[in-house]
Amino acid sequence: MPRLTQFRICPHSRSIRLALGELGIDHDTAEERPWDWRPAFLELNPAGSLPVLQTDEGTVVAGAYAVSEFLAETADTGARATALFPGDAAARAEIRRLVDWFHVKMDAEVTGELLRERLYPRLQTKLAGYTPDLALIRAVKSNLRYHLGYIDHLADQRSWLAGDELSFADLAAAAHLSCIDYLDEMPWDAHTVAKDWYAKIKSRPSFRTLLADRVPGLPPPMHYGDLDF
Repeated sequence: MPRLTQFRICPHSRSIRLALGELGIDHDTAEERPWDWRPAFLELNPAGSLPVLQTDEGTVVAGAYAVSEFLAETADTGARATALFPGDAAARAEIRRLVDWFHVKMDAEVTGELLRERLYPRLQTKLAGYTPDLALIRAVKSNLRYHLGYIDHLADQRSWLAGDELSFADLAAAAHLSCIDYLDEMPWDAHTVAKDWYAKIKSRPSFRTLLADRVPGLPPPMHYGDLDF
């Protein structure tokens, strides 16, 4: 059975967990803390980034981009499975553009900063008593409103973020929003279009394992696992 090395509140890891769920691929998971830089993990992926997929044949695929493309090329997308990059060349280019938007731009401006300020220090003994940088968090929240406004726009103009079909762009975006929502930092009331899109994807079976995730000492808000908010 394939094994996915990941961290439970990591947007890149979560996007691949969603992809595997949408494709109906059974897999094991191994949790890796992204700040540990363990030598054994670095042998799998010298970059030290998550996630990493190991196939039954011994292939090691590292990073959300590589894993998503690998799955798109190798998975049996039958009638019950979702193609990660559907459509013609132009449609697939738009999906990849949006994946890059969320996994690079939004991660750098919002998700990654929130995780480093709000979550990671709680799980590291050496950072006990760490005080989040409030000025940085205010800037991140401003950036979040910008990104949610863009999701509002996309979801208002299209059936799914990249077009008429669910794609890996939706999974990448939802992975980021799910991490931010776990930290209770989502201003849902100000972005009802994005909220409706998220509720639609949140109700899919592939999302169930994400909604079951818990971090010891930091429970999510009550609405986190509520399909109707």
